[in-house]
Amino acid sequence: MPQPLTTPVPAGAQDETARPSRPFAERVVSLDAFRGATMALMVLVNTPGDGGHVYAPLEHSEWNGWTPTDVVFPSFMWIVGVAIAIVVARRLAAGVPRAHIFGQAFRRAAILYVFGLIVYAYPTFDLSTQRLLGVLQRIAICYLIATAIYLTTNLRGQIIWIVSLLAGYWLLMTLVPVPGYGAGRLDLEGNFAHYVDRIVLGAHNYANTKTWDPEGIISTIPAIATVLFGIMAGHILRRERPLTQRIIRLLAVGVLLLAAGQISNIWLPINKKLWTSSFSMFMAGLDFVIFAAMLWLVDVRGYKRWAKPFVIMGMNAITVYLISELLDQVFDVIRFSSGGHVVTLHWWLNSLFTTVASPINASLLFAIAYTLLMYLVAYAMYRRGWFLRV
Repeated sequence: MPQPLTTPVPAGAQDETARPSRPFAERVVSLDAFRGATMALMVLVNTPGDGGHVYAPLEHSEWNGWTPTDVVFPSFMWIVGVAIAIVVARRLAAGVPRAHIFGQAFRRAAILYVFGLIVYAYPTFDLSTQRLLGVLQRIAICYLIATAIYLTTNLRGQIIWIVSLLAGYWLLMTLVPVPGYGAGRLDLEGNFAHYVDRIVLGAHNYANTKTWDPEGIISTIPAIATVLFGIMAGHILRRERPLTQRIIRLLAVGVLLLAAGQISNIWLPINKKLWTSSFSMFMAGLDFVIFAAMLWLVDVRGYKRWAKPFVIMGMNAITVYLISELLDQVFDVIRFSSGGHVVTLHWWLNSLFTTVASPINASLLFAIAYTLLMYLVAYAMYRRGWFLRV
C-alpha cells in the first residue's frame, strides 16, 4: 500500500510552503485512529449478512443526499491527503529529490491499482468484464495525482487546484450535452459522467450497474480535490503553533466547508455516486470536524486506550481491506448442501445469527462479527510486526 497510509504520522513541523520543514517529533495517534475507524466502518457496511436486510444508515444513499455509509470512502481519501502532506514534507526536509519521491509514489500507485484489479477479478478472472476502476484504483489514481500536485505547487497553488477541479467538474456536469438527454441532467441515466463511463469503459464497468461506475472516469476529478482537502489539513497540522490553535483552525475550516457544501447542494446536489463538487466539499468539512474532535480527545485529552484498537486496524488498512473483500467472496463461492438446498457459506453463517435475532439484526450481527474477525487479523499482524509496505 502507499507509504502515507501506513507510516506512523508524527507532528510538529513548520509549514513547508514557507520554508523546509523539519522531521516530526511525535506521532499523531488520532490520525491512525481515524484511519482505523474509517476502515472498520468500511468493512462493516461492505459485508452485511443479508444485503436485503440492512439498516438504512448502513446503506449508501440511493441517489442524492447522504448517509453515514457515504462518509467512509471520502474520509479515507481525505486521510491519504493528510498523510501526503506530512510524509512527503518530511522526506523533502531530509533532502530526498522530488523526482525520486514521485517515482516511488508512481510505483506504489501502480501496485495499489493492480491490487484493485485483483479484488474485482477474483474468483472468475474474466478479463472480458474485468472492472478497470474501483475503490483501490481510485485511491491509487488520486494519490498519485495529488502527490504530483503537492510536489510541484505551494499552498496557494494547491488551493487553486482544488477550486479548478471542483469548478471544472461542475461545469462539465451542467454544460456538456449528453446525446439523447441534453445538458445539465443529473439523474441516473442522463448525466455526463455516466455517459463517459458507458462509452469508454463499456463492459468493464462495475458489475452491479453494468453501464456506469461509481468510481468512474469523470467523477475522479472531484475525488482528487478530496485528497487535496486532506493536504490542506496536513498543512494546518504541521504548523508550529499550539495544538489547541491548530484544532480550532481545523474546526473552522471544517465548518466553512460544511456550509459551502450545503449551499452548493442547492444547485448541484450532494451525491456520492457522482462525487459532486458539493459532496466533495461537504464530506471534507465533516472530515475536518471529526478529525479536530479526535485530535482533541486523543492527543490533547489523552484518551488513547480506547483508540488503540482503531490504531491497530489503521496500521494495516489496505491489507485489512483486501482480506475482507477476498474472504467475503470466498464465503460466496463455497457451496454445500443444507436441508436439501445448495447454499453458500455466507448464507449458512448468516443463518446462525437468524436463530437468535430478526433478519435485519442477524445481518448486522454478521457484519459486526466479520469486522471483529478483520480486527483479529490486524491485531495478529500488529503483534508480529507485520506491516504491508509497497
